[in-house]
Amino acid sequence: MRKRSPSLSLSSYGSGWSANRRIAIVAAAVAVLLAIAGVVALLTGGGNSHQAPGTAAPAPTGSPSSSEAAPKPSSGSGSVPKPPQISEPVAYAKAAAQMLWAYDTRDTSRDQQLAGMRAWMTAETKYADWASVSGQVPDPVLWSRMADQDQHATAHVTEGHYPGAFKQALAEDPAAITEAYIYVVTVNGKQTLSWKKGGGGAEERAVTLAVQCRPNHDCTLAAIAPSVTQ
Repeated sequence: MRKRSPSLSLSSYGSGWSANRRIAIVAAAVAVLLAIAGVVALLTGGGNSHQAPGTAAPAPTGSPSSSEAAPKPSSGSGSVPKPPQISEPVAYAKAAAQMLWAYDTRDTSRDQQLAGMRAWMTAETKYADWASVSGQVPDPVLWSRMADQDQHATAHVTEGHYPGAFKQALAEDPAAITEAYIYVVTVNGKQTLSWKKGGGGAEERAVTLAVQCRPNHDCTLAAIAPSVTQ
């Protein structure tokens, strides 16, 4: 069996939302609707993580600290795109998912990757769960191994939508979201991997994001859910 090169996989490197951040995000997104079991399951990991059948990303040799700070912007962001000026939650979530699934170790250091991702985050620390986002990036040793293989990935987003439980919560109480304007969006797509000597492959991807979109402001990323809910 052909040995695969190490890959950056959202379904494998996420450290999940911290308890405090998860509580804040749940409270902001659904307010008094926490009694709805579907919404609780949605934001506390009740869904199933999606990964292409028959594929398994390697376990990282070490996990980034949940409190790891993003490198200073002066380090640059390499190939990580800048966040778009979008005020619609689903459109922003689709752009964020594409950013998360695409990377290039040939011209982007791990610090640059983190700095580029940090630029997409909300500046409201009460709702920002940086640990859930930075946890998507492999530890320095594994990133170095990937760079040795010139590993890079492109992404194609097929669709994005509000999960059913979240739509139900909003229907029950539309005003509940007006405290923090955090929306839950699930995005589906495909990630294509390439590395030295013609190696490569493609995997289906899915991710559930918490996106903050205040009126008259561009959207920002608040967190990545620990599992996917459709």
